[in-house]
Amino acid sequence: FSPGLLVVAGSFAAFRLLNLGLERLVPPPPSARRNRWKWRNIWTSLAHSVLSGGGALAGLSPCRFYLHPEMSNDLVGTHPPGAHSLVAVSVGYFIEDFVDMLCNQKLHQSWELLFHHSVVIICFGIAVLLHQYVGFALVALLVEINSIFLHLRQILLMANLVHTTCYRLNSLINLGTYVVFRIATLAWMTRWLFLNRQNVPPATYAVGTVGMAIMTPMNIILFYRLLRSDFLK
Repeated sequence: FSPGLLVVAGSFAAFRLLNLGLERLVPPPPSARRNRWKWRNIWTSLAHSVLSGGGALAGLSPCRFYLHPEMSNDLVGTHPPGAHSLVAVSVGYFIEDFVDMLCNQKLHQSWELLFHHSVVIICFGIAVLLHQYVGFALVALLVEINSIFLHLRQILLMANLVHTTCYRLNSLINLGTYVVFRIATLAWMTRWLFLNRQNVPPATYAVGTVGMAIMTPMNIILFYRLLRSDFLK
């Protein structure tokens, strides 16, 4: 039994327990009480983003992966310490969030995120099970730095704080980190896949290419939605 799968299972259980206890830790404001599960869900997602985004940033500084692309293969031993566990923890979270949305939200409201989570679980799952491309998965977790501000935006919206300075400041940081840690990171990953296509097994390359082909337009559409909602109205 793979130790990575134990970490995934432990992570799933930990995030599930956190989700169940969050209403006591962070009571929802009156404006969010009609959608209590969503309030808990966003705070759980925020906790994951802080953990995984912060861990990825710490593990990759100073630009270790960009200087040493061989980190994509765990077998050469050049990935940052704890990277495999961090990716496994993220797989556990994405499974927990998938189940949470499936149980509490209508399919037509959540299908985009369910689809996104399915792609991430498959791609990260390959890294966890095969102990390969862990460094590549760690780069993908840099996206979670932007997710911190995406989740804060949702929390502020649910708390009816949209007209505050805090919301405006978060909107600016959200858009800036979106370009740096989401769009630029996905562009770099796509470029890396293309340049290293001869060194990556065909099946893995196909999964990675399909994943990038799905994620890139999804993120461009989300960027436009954020820009339109927070700055173009």
